[in-house]
Amino acid sequence: MVVGMRLTHPSTGLVAWGNAWLTGHVGLDEAADAVERHGGPHVVAGVPGESGELPLRRGLGALRVAGLSALRLALPAPGDPLGLTGPPDFNTAAIDAGEAVIATAGERSFGLIPAEDRRGSSYVGTRWDVHETRYGTPDTPVLAEADHQLTLAVRDATEALLAVDGGQEWRPEIAEALGALRESHRHEQVGGLAPGYPARAHRVAALASRLAVVVDLARSTESAGLSAAHVQRRSEALRTLDRAVRRARVAACNSVLDPVR
Repeated sequence: MVVGMRLTHPSTGLVAWGNAWLTGHVGLDEAADAVERHGGPHVVAGVPGESGELPLRRGLGALRVAGLSALRLALPAPGDPLGLTGPPDFNTAAIDAGEAVIATAGERSFGLIPAEDRRGSSYVGTRWDVHETRYGTPDTPVLAEADHQLTLAVRDATEALLAVDGGQEWRPEIAEALGALRESHRHEQVGGLAPGYPARAHRVAALASRLAVVVDLARSTESAGLSAAHVQRRSEALRTLDRAVRRARVAACNSVLDPVR
């Protein structure tokens, strides 16, 4: 099934389950197990006051001792540093990776950037490099705002893609994803986050994951035979959809930290 094709960013799992742990909804072992279930073993390097690499449990525990109180998701892209606060060197590294986790610890802030960790022929895991970052709350949308923008993006981008590519033969995966996308408007979607998150966050995260599949598949489909104007419209529609998806994922993961309104 198409929905399961695309793994979420490692940062999404770390933020969701890390916040569930920090808010007392799960224990540290349960959170670490959930994070590592799909990404293999995780190690953390550069934790303040520690040397070398630490297993994920020890890394999170050491950050907690340093005052860790909240984790926020960043999903930046070139020209759109979504969720980042600086400094510039860290922002550049996060944009290159396409993701990061911002950890608040007292009056300090740390950024964790993941990378694939391969050792030998069979070990595949994730390595997190910890950087000191500029203290402050990133400028990211709250859940209600991101949900609304995602709904608009679904409508506008899907219409644009069908108008541009409607005369071409769709890849079966894209047709299936678009069909599932239409169904998602009629049925609540649950999943993708951790205990303690509101139902709306689960729904938005699930829809964003489904939309990310559409974006990836559409970008991998050749645009041969399209006019220059159609190619431009197609690219703009996918950029708009990608931007809305990233904002929805960030808002869903960070929603447990939103002020009560």
